[in-house]
Amino acid sequence: MVANRVGLAVWIHSLKQVKQLKRFGNIHYVSKKMKYVILYCDEEKSDETIQRLNSLHFVKDVSKSMRPWLKTEYESSTPDKAKKDDYKMGI
Repeated sequence: MVANRVGLAVWIHSLKQVKQLKRFGNIHYVSKKMKYVILYCDEEKSDETIQRLNSLHFVKDVSKSMRPWLKTEYESSTPDKAKKDDYKMGI
């Protein structure tokens, strides 16, 4: 069974310790220029993982991705034909 995952952005001081972050979850991306790591971990253990990451001396900040809680179903950008006709009535 696949567990729900959540993304964490981990801002670090140096890239030397990136290998140590592998034990907290799956590393998806490492930015060498901006010095952050995108890390995926289980949603159930995310709060505990954030606390453990913040306690490390080489971690500046940890932020959780809000993507799982955002609405991803969008409405059509073109209005319905009935709505189009209403706009032209004033002209």
